[in-house]
Amino acid sequence: MSTMEVKFAENIRSVIKHYKAIVITADVSNAPTDDRLWSEIEAAGRRIKDGYAIDQIKRRPAISATRTAYKLLGKDPNRYRPSAESLCRRVVNGKGLYRLSTMVDIINLISMETGYSIGGFDAEKVSGSVLTLGVGEAGEEFDAIGRGLLNIAGLPVYRDESGPIGTPTSDVVRTSLTESTKKLLMIVNMYGEESTDEDAVVDMSVALLKKYASAENISIEKYLLS
Repeated sequence: MSTMEVKFAENIRSVIKHYKAIVITADVSNAPTDDRLWSEIEAAGRRIKDGYAIDQIKRRPAISATRTAYKLLGKDPNRYRPSAESLCRRVVNGKGLYRLSTMVDIINLISMETGYSIGGFDAEKVSGSVLTLGVGEAGEEFDAIGRGLLNIAGLPVYRDESGPIGTPTSDVVRTSLTESTKKLLMIVNMYGEESTDEDAVVDMSVALLKKYASAENISIEKYLLS
């Protein structure tokens, strides 16, 4: 399957100087989470819990860079935490993660391991073939997964032809992954100039998608805001 094209709106281009999107599309099977995958997630959670105090999580390079982007756009990252930070805080606080579905849990695993907030969408529910990254506006309706209405004003937000679909804090219900999802759209949000090897992130993602989601026709594109 072909990937989505990503464009950048001027209102984010004028503020954020370092951002790269890794866009992965694939044909997938989104079955209930395999016990082997869940074991990998639990092991990653233990590593994070053993490796970080709660106040250190926000200083992980990828998380810190996302928080800086929020501040530059006028959003408080302590009230609207990037999803990677929220996941890591849960495991460090001993709360653990919810076991959801193969695709969601793969994305959560990659996000915890790397510190990048990752959007996961059902590609067949996305309107059009172009996504635009811009800044959320006051009053925009955003029914966030598991959160209800989310105030996205000042957040980096991806929009399709029908409206906003994803932020680093949460994605929207309209394009959410379900057990019937057959075509995945995944966006790794890489803010800042942190040192994590993007090729390693791609390799990890592809390996997990093939191993647990029977991924085929995988397409990978990178878009640089500069």
